[in-house]
Amino acid sequence: MSSGGTTTGVTRAEYCVVACAEAWRHAGEVLAAPMGTVPAVGARLAKLTFAPDLLLTDGEALLIGDVPALGARPQVVEGWLPYRQHLALVATGRRHVMMGASQIDRHGNQNISCIGDWARPARQLLGVRGAPINTLNNPTSYWVPKHSPRVFVEQVDMVCGVGYDRAAEAGWSATRFHHVPEVISNLGVFDFATPDHTMRLRSRHPGVTVEQILAATGFALTVPGDVPYTREPTTEELRLVREVIDPKGARDREVPA
Repeated sequence: MSSGGTTTGVTRAEYCVVACAEAWRHAGEVLAAPMGTVPAVGARLAKLTFAPDLLLTDGEALLIGDVPALGARPQVVEGWLPYRQHLALVATGRRHVMMGASQIDRHGNQNISCIGDWARPARQLLGVRGAPINTLNNPTSYWVPKHSPRVFVEQVDMVCGVGYDRAAEAGWSATRFHHVPEVISNLGVFDFATPDHTMRLRSRHPGVTVEQILAATGFALTVPGDVPYTREPTTEELRLVREVIDPKGARDREVPA
């Protein structure tokens, strides 16, 4: 057993991959837009197993028909997907994106723009990018490879991705397609299946305690009475991850064992 793994030899990164893959289980024929190594492995795993209708791109402008390993060129190209057509998919809800988050709060508001006061930030980040249109038009999940109180904050410094409270304040035009299915971190899986749509701990990865998650979260997190573990990958899923999708082990560099 490797350090940080479990009695089955599954690494923390591989549990994260399975959790990310599950985000697309019932997605149907929509475009998966994973941002980050582990989400990219997860989307490919979903495509090869329980979500065969999922659409994938090469990360640039091609719809691909096969599932190449990370960093490899596709052998089957199904179509041309330039930026304008990609945006059309976003605006019509036919995409499930998994974005990163420099900050995220208990209502699901996400920040990737700046740290500190917007007028004079202490740190400049990516910028708002497409976060608002993503969250208001198609399902948007989040991936956080390093769960800490600096990321899971009481209030984000700037709202980029729109959370449930902000969408409700804006009214029907913001809420009609708004959906944040889940947040996945290196510690567990979270959703907003609470009466007030605040963040709830749905599962913890094996080897992680509820107390560790609470200590790493900067706001009051809803915790059910019995928190299950994130599900185990099957033998075939492990083979696909290790031999087909990510044979060079990039996942373990994003989430070290």
